[in-house]
Amino acid sequence: MRSAHFVIALLAGATLAFAGEPSHAQEEAAALTVSLVKPAERQWPESVPTSGWLKPWHEAIIASETSGLRITDVLVDVGSVVKKGQTLVQLSQDSVLADLHKQEAAVKTAKANLSNAAADADRARQLRRSGALSDQSIVERLTTEETAKATLESEEAALESQKIKLEQTKIVAVDDGLITSRSAQLGAVVSSGTELFRLVRQQRVEWQAEVSARYLPRIKEGLGAAIFGPGPGDRRVEGTVRLVGPTVSSDTGRAIVYVALPADDHPPVGIYVTGQIELQTTAALTVPETALVFRDGLNYLFTVNKDRRATRIRVETGRRDGGEVEILSGIDQSAEVVKSGGAFLSDNALVRVEGDAQ
Repeated sequence: MRSAHFVIALLAGATLAFAGEPSHAQEEAAALTVSLVKPAERQWPESVPTSGWLKPWHEAIIASETSGLRITDVLVDVGSVVKKGQTLVQLSQDSVLADLHKQEAAVKTAKANLSNAAADADRARQLRRSGALSDQSIVERLTTEETAKATLESEEAALESQKIKLEQTKIVAVDDGLITSRSAQLGAVVSSGTELFRLVRQQRVEWQAEVSARYLPRIKEGLGAAIFGPGPGDRRVEGTVRLVGPTVSSDTGRAIVYVALPADDHPPVGIYVTGQIELQTTAALTVPETALVFRDGLNYLFTVNKDRRATRIRVETGRRDGGEVEILSGIDQSAEVVKSGGAFLSDNALVRVEGDAQ
């Protein structure tokens, strides 16, 4: 009996001793399973966001050069794409043709008069030494010849003027382009200088972007630019800086930068659009935007060391593009950054890594 009690006591003591020792089999659980990414160095353009109006590159006013003629035909309308020299309006030609025929007859008469005067002058030159004609008569015949020559030249000039007036009965496009305004009306009698059409030359539209004066020293001709929309998805239209305005508005502190847009891919004239001007291309250390953790007004990233411990690091951010954000300070390219889910982590938390670092 005493042996049985002794065995029970030993078992009880062993049980108590085992229960009092700490378990080394228990391990700390990972707070989160994460994937890691290394910061990438990219070449990013630095850009200036801005806005402005879309206006014609050059606008041509097409007007009548003659007066008192009636419009007999209007051949184009607003929205028509025309070629240089194409007839846009036809004016009546009846009176112009009549004047032209009359002037052609005047030229023929002047030529006949000159022929007679030249014949008399030739005879006078031949008889000058013989004395058959007085000096006064000879001078008169020579003068008549010179007068006839001048008259013919005058009549021929008037004939050319009538031909020009006939050409002016066809009002033509001064350049390739797009008709944006029409005031020509069938049957109207025009006056010299009457505006009939407006034309966007070569269909070229430009963006007149308003830019803060502090950026002007860095904006040069030839830099790239882009406008956004309007349209489905705010489509992007690429352009090039054509000219930097020489003056700055004293009211707004802004200058106009003229951006040339492609002739076949631009929104209509008269629209106010937003966009950006690309100043230069510089290196940028970037991470996915999903890696950023925003707390208390500051930006943080979580890195993971070889012990799989997360460390919170404050960073300064810069440009953003295509889901990437530029990191100005706080980490370098050797860091391994938690790609997403950092908002659920705390400093020094144990994590489980999914896959290899990118």
